[in-house]
Amino acid sequence: MGMGRWNSGAWDNYAASNVAGKSQAQVFTSRNMKPNYDPREITVRESRDSADNPKSTPIILASDVTGSMGMIAHNLMKDGLNTLAKEIYDRKPVTDPHIMVMAIGDAKSDSAPAQATQFEADISLADQVRELWIEGNGGGNGGESYSLAHYFAATKTVTDSWEKRRKKGYLFTIGDEPIHDGLTKGEIAKIFGHDPQSNLSAQDCVEMAMKTYEVFHIVLKNEGYASSSNGLPEVLRRWKEILPQRVILLDDYTKLAEVVVSTIQVIEGANKAAVAKSWSGSTAVTVANAIENLPANVQQGGVVRLAS
Repeated sequence: MGMGRWNSGAWDNYAASNVAGKSQAQVFTSRNMKPNYDPREITVRESRDSADNPKSTPIILASDVTGSMGMIAHNLMKDGLNTLAKEIYDRKPVTDPHIMVMAIGDAKSDSAPAQATQFEADISLADQVRELWIEGNGGGNGGESYSLAHYFAATKTVTDSWEKRRKKGYLFTIGDEPIHDGLTKGEIAKIFGHDPQSNLSAQDCVEMAMKTYEVFHIVLKNEGYASSSNGLPEVLRRWKEILPQRVILLDDYTKLAEVVVSTIQVIEGANKAAVAKSWSGSTAVTVANAIENLPANVQQGGVVRLAS
């Protein structure tokens, strides 16, 4: 998938009719998981080149939707998706974005712990995002199953970006909690319909995804679990064990799209200070704080590599 191009005028009209002035419950009306977005029913999600997008770049936003975290998806529908697409077109850190949105919960307790749209390049993505079930449950067990996004990306996506150009896509998980330590054989079988040989640790799942994606986690430091008295240190401890230098602290969740775009810019070789200054007002401060610990890039034979 991934035909067409993003059009901000079309988005404005869509948002005015379907999002503006509406609550989260009014925007996201599904009360169960639709088969179209059920990983068990999905053979593969494809990001393919086309006449409209000859050098497609897959970008996955995998949002925690447990507890109060449905606000992330709501914010994406308010303006986040439009900001993300428009700024990538304008700033050109990568070519021809194909965006997928995933809803992530708890594999140990939720009815729909993982859901995934198609990769899309135009506002047809919006209808799919609105059909995701914002279950809002979670297990109250000190973590969420963000590894579901890593496993899905590794096993159920195929991209021309990687197959034709050996260019990795981008995968961002987003939430306020620590990550559960991977997926059991039973969870993988139930959620994905696979028959794994063994349990997979969180590190295993990240390493699988990193073969074809640049993988990051965005911590909403002022929300939910992370905002509690001892929450943030525990979140960072667990995440930094598996994603050193790729854990991003976000102090204002409404600036999620700007931070995603800025991260891509930095990883593609842009100067961090210059990227932060390119935004205005409080957004510049939020972006500067978020990207300050990203790894520097060094040039090796004309190819940008992440410094160790």
